[in-house]
Amino acid sequence: MSVAKVIEITASSSESFEDAINVGIAKAGETVRGIRGAWVKEQMVRVEGGSVVEYRVDLKISFVLE
Repeated sequence: MSVAKVIEITASSSESFEDAINVGIAKAGETVRGIRGAWVKEQMVRVEGGSVVEYRVDLKISFVLE
């Protein structure tokens, strides 16, 4: 039997939502072992001068407790 925990993080990128997701997963993986999955809770953009300058995602990341 295994037990999982879910954490919530926010990540951003100036390139795309996909890049923001990859950045968030990579950063979480530096301190969290056993990441099994993630899902996007929310997506947002920051706009300056009528153009998108930053993509942000709120992620829920699940991992198995040891």
